Amino acid sequence: MYEDKETPKRKRERLRQEELKRNPTGNLNDAFNRGQAGNLADLVGSMGWKSFGILILVIIIGVVLASIFLK
Repeated sequence: MYEDKETPKRKRERLRQEELKRNPTGNLNDAFNRGQAGNLADLVGSMGWKSFGILILVIIIGVVLASIFLK
């Protein structure tokens, strides 16, 4: 009954969320590949909050290390 009333957009989103829960590492790889060809919103939208936090930490550490070694 619920499936009949579900719009195609909501069904795609539900299926995407289920895939995120089943395969987080493959999804992270998809997010990085999408980030190369897309924009930041696509990258962040397809990553979970933990993955996004790790990405921010890696960027911050990279900037700090670059500023230390390039002085």
